[in-house]
Amino acid sequence: MTATVIPTPGAESYGPEPEPRVGFFTDTSVCIGCKACEVACKEWNDVPEEIEGFTGSSYDNSVALGANRWRHVAFIEQRVEVGGVSDSAPDSFVAEAARQQLVDQGLEPHSGDDGFRWLMSSDVCKHCSEAACLDVCPTGAIFRTEYETVVVQEDVCNGCGYCVVACPFGVLDQRRDDGRVWKCTLCYDRLRDDMEPACAQACPTDSIQFGPLDELRERADRRLERLHERGHGEARLYGRDTGDGVGGFGAFFLLLDEPEAYGLPPDPVATTRKLKRNWAAAGIGAVALAAGIAGSFLGERG
Repeated sequence: MTATVIPTPGAESYGPEPEPRVGFFTDTSVCIGCKACEVACKEWNDVPEEIEGFTGSSYDNSVALGANRWRHVAFIEQRVEVGGVSDSAPDSFVAEAARQQLVDQGLEPHSGDDGFRWLMSSDVCKHCSEAACLDVCPTGAIFRTEYETVVVQEDVCNGCGYCVVACPFGVLDQRRDDGRVWKCTLCYDRLRDDMEPACAQACPTDSIQFGPLDELRERADRRLERLHERGHGEARLYGRDTGDGVGGFGAFFLLLDEPEAYGLPPDPVATTRKLKRNWAAAGIGAVALAAGIAGSFLGERG
């Protein structure tokens, strides 16, 4: 393969020619929790089956992202409050307002009960602009493709696990049988054949949208504006800002609550962001020390 440099912080890319950066925009406001994306991802990428069963804490039986689950649809159940008043109060108007709020969001009260809403979100590797996992990989197993996505080469990975602890989202994971790391590739093989990633193609509501990242950001801005106009002031974009701690996500989200509600860090920062600066400072210190020793030696001889 021929190495090609793409102007992304810390990125080393392999591929014939740089392509426009592509990624995912996941609009959680229209996710219905069907988990079609999880199934499509497993089928296309031949990801091993991993059945968790009933967890006792959620209807979500796939729990979290991992080496054997590259897409995960989270189920978050919340009590709905309207105007600061919980709809658990004995007031039919409040309950009806809460129900209408759910309908406006494309959601329905779970099991027909009043006072609750489901937040659904299909989580995935963020394909960070500043990818700490790539920075710490000692074997070159992790590389940035010509589409600026981040991929692990399983035949090069030695299972050291450095990337696992470097990821600020806890996305990377090792398989128990051989210790190698596996994660979303954004269907790199499909991209090279001009095909849409399997999860996005399977999504029945277009909650997962794939395309050029600049176009997705513009589309997300318009969607957020519409939701705010409809009174959903809590809606926000997560990972859209290129000035954040990882330089922006290659897979970003529209959320209906704070990131913590979805189990996401509120202010993620690339764990290697200061690494180069620290090494440079150490280098300067070493040079100064060597100069001091040399000066002292020469002074003694004089």
